[in-house]
Amino acid sequence: MLTVTHIADLRARLQAWRQQGLRIGFVPTMGNLHNGHLSLIDEARRRADRIVSSVFVNPLQFGPTEDFDRYPRTPVEDARLLESTACDLLFLPTVEEMYPEGRDQATRVFVRGISDTLCGAVRPGHFEGVATVVAKLFGIVQPDVAVFGEKDFQQFTILKRMTQDLSLPIEIVGAPTVRAPDGLAMSSRNRYLGEEERAIAPRLHAALVVARSRVEAGDADRVAIEDEGLAALRDAGMRPDYFAVRDARTLEVPLADAKDLVILAAARLGKARLIDNLRATRA
Repeated sequence: MLTVTHIADLRARLQAWRQQGLRIGFVPTMGNLHNGHLSLIDEARRRADRIVSSVFVNPLQFGPTEDFDRYPRTPVEDARLLESTACDLLFLPTVEEMYPEGRDQATRVFVRGISDTLCGAVRPGHFEGVATVVAKLFGIVQPDVAVFGEKDFQQFTILKRMTQDLSLPIEIVGAPTVRAPDGLAMSSRNRYLGEEERAIAPRLHAALVVARSRVEAGDADRVAIEDEGLAALRDAGMRPDYFAVRDARTLEVPLADAKDLVILAAARLGKARLIDNLRATRA
């Protein structure tokens, strides 16, 4: 596996691959990798000849009171794990390489409407930072296919919409959430959980399972389902940001005849902020 830190070096290698007619897959990450990330590399490998993964903790998507400085950074371990999955190239840029004009660069990418709800309402500016860095990475790598985890379903939906709206010739693929045996979705921020908190954390997934069962059994009382989910999270000792039943395509409140739904939740537990979701088909 090659490791490059400069955009020019990355582009030179990618040009050589393209001249060979090779299909390029891309998996952007913020590092501190786990099996969930490795599943994205595996999915990309099934769809492309050469795989590029980036590790970049993007300051634009962190609010002033959030954990940018303490976000776990493990570049040596990340490189070892990526090499074990037969990743071909690791792009490991600095903040200065990505934002040579500074973090307050003039150009930002914002996907209207869909970025303001759910996590976007709780973390203003977060998805603008995500869309901006991913659009920039897409411009640098110019992949044929990019793979994102569905654990952050709102982010995945926003990036699909951005790619479509900007007419980018990139196939966007969602990979299923990877879970621990007790149902907890794998996340770099799970490292913030203490032992007792780790035992409580799977109750977020359990609340989603209950809600999905109600939806798929034909229960149309969305508000009651959401209230039950919020109560379950509070009873577990979590501080919920939201528990919502939404249209899986638009993330809007579903119409009465909508069939393809997603149930999303976010809650704080100790120093960790947990997010998760489950798809549901309304009866």
